[in-house]
Formats: sequence, C-alpha cells, structure tokens
Amino acid sequence: MKKAALLLALLSLPALAEEVGEVSTTFKLLSPNDKVVVEAFDDPSVQGVACYVSRARTGGYKGAMGLAKDPSRFSVACRQVGAIRFSKPIPPQEQVFKEGASFVFKHVRVVRIVDAKRNVLTYLTYSDKLVDGSPDNAITAVAVLDQKIPLKK
Repeated sequence: MKKAALLLALLSLPALAEEVGEVSTTFKLLSPNDKVVVEAFDDPSVQGVACYVSRARTGGYKGAMGLAKDPSRFSVACRQVGAIRFSKPIPPQEQVFKEGASFVFKHVRVVRIVDAKRNVLTYLTYSDKLVDGSPDNAITAVAVLDQKIPLKK
C-alpha cells in the first residue's frame, strides 16, 4: 500500500525538463557565458502533449556555482506530438512544470488551464519569487479536437 501511495505521489509531481539546446548571449573569458536554454517536458497528465520552455540562464561565477538569479524572461510552446489521451479526469487548473531560477526563492512555473468551452488546453508560464514575483509571462494553447477533455469535479 505504501508503494502505491509513493508512486501516486511521484506521478502527480510537476514534470522534469530535458535540455534540448542552448545558445550563448554573452562571452565571458573565465566563467560560463550567459545563455538562452531550451528545455522540453511532456505534460504529466496528458499523453501526447509536449511543451518547450526557453529561458535566460545567468552565467558568470555565480551562475557556475548555482547562486545566480536568472532573469524573468521566457517563452513556452506546447504542441500535440501524438494521440492525446487522458488516463483520468484532470483539474481545471494544474501546475505541470516547476524549475528553480535562483538559489532558493525564484521559480519558473508552467500551469495548464483548461478552456472547457473551447475544448482547449492552455499553458501559462510565469515566474514567482518569495516576496515579489514578475508579471512577465507567456501562453500557448493546444486544441483537443477528437474528444472532450475530462474534467475533475
């Protein structure tokens, strides 16, 4: 029973991203360059949807040690990459991705919001900080054409 509960808890965690590529935006002679990184993750509750997040990553010595605060500039694009399937009803709004953008207090998040009227999955990316978040955000949408999105009540 404990193993099943642990597995269920792990499955409900936000997705982990895989780095797809990066480009340098500044040259630093003795430390890592500032970069724009592209990461991909699959929606953990919707099979057949993959999302790509691009974001700035601070280089320098602080960046190399994991102590830098990355800027709140990012983009998201989610696409259907296979047959869309739902293993269970999904909530109207759910965080599907979270990754640190500073040593402790700042995160990049992606939230899936269901537009039930249009049968569309929207994905909003933004950053938060313990005290003062950023209004910078980006949004994308994936239409579900061949079935009704099953919503959790």
